[in-house]
Amino acid sequence: MTKNHQVSTVSIMEMKSFTDVVAYLEGFLNLEKKTRHYTTREYRLDRMVALLDHVGNPQQSFKTIHLAGSKGKGSTASFIASGLASMGYKTGLYMSPHLVDYRERFTLSGTFFSDAALVHAGNLLKTLVGDFTFSDEWGETTPTTFELLTTFAYLLFKEEKCEWAVIETGLGGRLDATNTIRSSASVLCPIELEHTRILGSTIKEIAFEKAKIIKAGQPVFIGLVHEEAKEVFLQECREQHAKPFLLEEFLTGYEALTTMEGERVTLKWKNGTEDRLLLSMKGSVQAQNVALALLALRTLDLFGEQTIRALEANTVPGRFQQVAPSLYIDGAHTPASLNALTRSFSKLYPSKDANVVIYGALEDKDHLHMASIVLQHFNKIILSRPGTFKKSDLHKLFSIFEELKAESHSTASIFLIEDNSQALDKAYMLKGAGGAILVCGSFYLGGGIAEVLKRR
Repeated sequence: MTKNHQVSTVSIMEMKSFTDVVAYLEGFLNLEKKTRHYTTREYRLDRMVALLDHVGNPQQSFKTIHLAGSKGKGSTASFIASGLASMGYKTGLYMSPHLVDYRERFTLSGTFFSDAALVHAGNLLKTLVGDFTFSDEWGETTPTTFELLTTFAYLLFKEEKCEWAVIETGLGGRLDATNTIRSSASVLCPIELEHTRILGSTIKEIAFEKAKIIKAGQPVFIGLVHEEAKEVFLQECREQHAKPFLLEEFLTGYEALTTMEGERVTLKWKNGTEDRLLLSMKGSVQAQNVALALLALRTLDLFGEQTIRALEANTVPGRFQQVAPSLYIDGAHTPASLNALTRSFSKLYPSKDANVVIYGALEDKDHLHMASIVLQHFNKIILSRPGTFKKSDLHKLFSIFEELKAESHSTASIFLIEDNSQALDKAYMLKGAGGAILVCGSFYLGGGIAEVLKRR
């Protein structure tokens, strides 16, 4: 049950800048800051459905492609959005989290909207929402920050007359605020154990949550996933009478080589054709991501002569991003993504003794496996704070590294430097000739280092 109010535009103070818009959005309950103690009352869809209905269901004004998964969904979403834009469609892209700037979350195929457009959408949102509340058996609640961010994105895309929008889930799928769209297609990326306090403790349980973005009768594109996850996805497709397109059934093989110029990718398709791309986004994982995007675009007849070039030029902040000479930032925060990242990085910079890693992870991550991966590839390790947005325990993380170091008889030097600026200074001191610095483990750490660079 919702409580609706007639809102006068005169009674609401107009926001003058996007900073004002962000302050308004962050004035609500921000579940992204949490790493534990989630409840069904907080993660639900009925309040989001009521909110969208309250503001006029802007999500119905454009076509959408919806993505879920544990890794690769941001990059895959950006590839698809670039492909749509190459066909001449005005395309909105909604992603999370951001690295440095909130504007990264809602872009025009990866390019920022004008400040005027962002502020206009913010004022419209504030006016339409008014003092909206949602009432149920637990009482009266207001929307969360992520619910409002999602609504803001939909309003922005509508006001800017986007024809398509590519929407990445924030967390899970079944109860994610984005699971309120009637998408033209769903894309399911690889699954890992993540957010286990909310999504479940097994691959099957997590896959079940992600699979719920599948809508009746739609095409579903499935990446190279665990067999357990594939079974769950295919079962949901059967129940929804949705047609699955498994990447493994179309792609016979692929090669990826990380070079200074970019990621050289060769995709070999079952029909005998090949795609050869030089992707701007480095990292071997991008081969699978771009292959899944190509499968979706071609199947949906959204592929043209400019598409390959658009995918090659596509970039996303925090994905093996070079932000300064010999300094790279990546948001890898699961064992598989971290393993792929460190392997690709080592191909560019093979000297283990010359390289330095600045690492930090939130408290709900798989610290043991991730620390082990870092120790395999680096002898100079700096642990630094991954922001204050979510909880982390650097001292506990330091202890895990020290224990693994002793067990493996590693000679690595491990430093705990909470301040990101001081950590970066130390990294430059430690870096050897021909080496480089890699920042990883958390988007929030990457954002912190990027902020340090902006101030210098």
